[in-house]
Amino acid sequence: MNLEKYPPNPEFQNQAHISSENFSHALVETSLRQPESFWKELSKALQWQKPYTTFQKGDGHRAQFFSDGQINVSENCLDRHAERNPNRPAIIWRSEIDTEGHQEKRDLTYRELLVLTCQIANSLKELGVSKGDRVLIYLPMVPELVATMQACARIGAIHTVVFAGFSAQSIVDRLEDSGSKLVVTADGFKRKGKFVFLKREVDEALKLKKTEVKKVIVLQRDSKQKCEMTIDRDLWWKDSVEKQKTFIPAEKTSAEDPLFILYTSGTTGKPKGLFHTHGGYLLWAHWTTRWLFDIKAEDRYWCSADCGWITGHTYIAYGPLSNGSQVFMYEGAPTYPNAAAFYDILEREKISILYTSPTAIRMLMSSEQDLPAKYKFSDLRLLGTVGEPINPEAWRWYRELIGKERCPIVDTYWQTETGGAMIAPFPGTTTLKAGSCTHALPGVDAKILNPSDGKEVARGEKGALVFARPWPSMSRGVWGDPSRFENTYWNVSAELRGYYVTGDLAHQDEDGYFWISGRIDDVMNVAGHRIGSAEVESALVENPHIYEAAVVGAPDPIKGQTLIAFVEITKESHAAIAAGQLTIETLQNQARKTVGEMIGAFAKPSEIRVVKALPKTRSGKIMRRLLREVAVSGNFKGDTTTLEDFSLEQLRGEED
Repeated sequence: MNLEKYPPNPEFQNQAHISSENFSHALVETSLRQPESFWKELSKALQWQKPYTTFQKGDGHRAQFFSDGQINVSENCLDRHAERNPNRPAIIWRSEIDTEGHQEKRDLTYRELLVLTCQIANSLKELGVSKGDRVLIYLPMVPELVATMQACARIGAIHTVVFAGFSAQSIVDRLEDSGSKLVVTADGFKRKGKFVFLKREVDEALKLKKTEVKKVIVLQRDSKQKCEMTIDRDLWWKDSVEKQKTFIPAEKTSAEDPLFILYTSGTTGKPKGLFHTHGGYLLWAHWTTRWLFDIKAEDRYWCSADCGWITGHTYIAYGPLSNGSQVFMYEGAPTYPNAAAFYDILEREKISILYTSPTAIRMLMSSEQDLPAKYKFSDLRLLGTVGEPINPEAWRWYRELIGKERCPIVDTYWQTETGGAMIAPFPGTTTLKAGSCTHALPGVDAKILNPSDGKEVARGEKGALVFARPWPSMSRGVWGDPSRFENTYWNVSAELRGYYVTGDLAHQDEDGYFWISGRIDDVMNVAGHRIGSAEVESALVENPHIYEAAVVGAPDPIKGQTLIAFVEITKESHAAIAAGQLTIETLQNQARKTVGEMIGAFAKPSEIRVVKALPKTRSGKIMRRLLREVAVSGNFKGDTTTLEDFSLEQLRGEED
């Protein structure tokens, strides 16, 4: 594996918010030795309705921060910027380009976004939504989505955003668990050239089960599409929102008042409704956006995630806006009809900061190899990754082909539960290594422990990644089920009790850099060797024919477990196979050899299946649970509603 180090670009470093390595080290040291004064200094960046006097109450899963202070997220994201810089762009929005080359465009200034937010807030109030009430949002990636989130925050309501693509049953589950009394949705939106009907899913959900929902607000995206409206329940956006007054003062909200509930799926059981609060969550969203993306007023920042996920919450709707930044939003599939569309966006929209997933990067890698060379990406100055560990090959490709070897890559490790990034580099000071998320951020006490005895492991050894103390942006619990939160994260075992257990396997190298090996559940024991799926997958995609891989364990009578790899190959490799220039067997043997050279013979998969597509959620994560079932039984069962256009046929190997 190439462990070449990449020091900061001097030109970038000279202009960075944090350009001194001594200062970044001092931040970390101060945060752990004097946490109260550290967080007090950070809190000055926000506008408090009432300053706090109590830093922390309780510990572990019961910890609260700034609890006697008052702060409103919407006021911090909108009002102060609308007052100081009313004409600065807040949201730069573009729709997917249709088959005739048409594209919708909207730019909202901070003043205009505040007006829209206030109109939505007034509409919600008129329809009976009060502080503490829950509102379910089921909208596509349009400015109204962010404005509705901000509107809920403004009046102290608690929003729960459902990804626009989830099924009616998923909506029912979230409505029932959250007790939401109002839904904000749209007739639909266009994705990959097709109209996706959203309102129909809401209607189906409300037929499936009786809920608390009394009103549904519907944004019209396409007047040509038929949209059934239920009398006395459904209201068109133009009739409910657009008639409202353009201002409403922000509600007085405690730092510990819930801001939103966001549901995450587990491999079993119902989704967990994790909730975050106004104070600690916003403080961390604000500072990590500033530190990690080195964001400035003139930047055009594009996070390609959807607001249905935590990345879209923290690094679209809240963190960048609290910094007064220019946020680029795209509705639809940015790689439709091909990868050139993605590159065109970067170039045409003058994107300077790009934050995307390793899955998206690997998808770009699988497209025409000479495409990126046709673009200069002259405005790009920083690249970020999120969602899963990035394999070194994809990291280097991202740096060289997209970043043109001048842009630092900020590989961020975090979870829905953490609220914001926890392990990541400072782009102006950190020397990077391909595939490592580098160091814990200030205020984050990260350790790697042996799950068997709770002791710290030696450098180079794998163990459970944990956080040794609570932090302000952490989730305050699972909605309606506090014991589930405690037992899932803080009381996992007697050996790890009192630590926040991430569920991820990791190690630190000789320089103290963190390397994430995958979920602990994805660790396989082959003939006594503990192997993380991520490290084998990284080795597999070093093979030039393979651009995506997923590795799972299957029972073996001799070794205990054996490794089964599912891989997707490049278009060029498919063509070579079709032309008789390459065989599946040759490709498999080459890939096994690469794994043996990079990890060891014990890690070679016993089977490598070249498949048409891997099963992924709509957020781009591979569903290894299904692959394990297929590896063992040849089939899978259970809920697949979160998958993106997937069928078992796509896992039939090319050799089948």
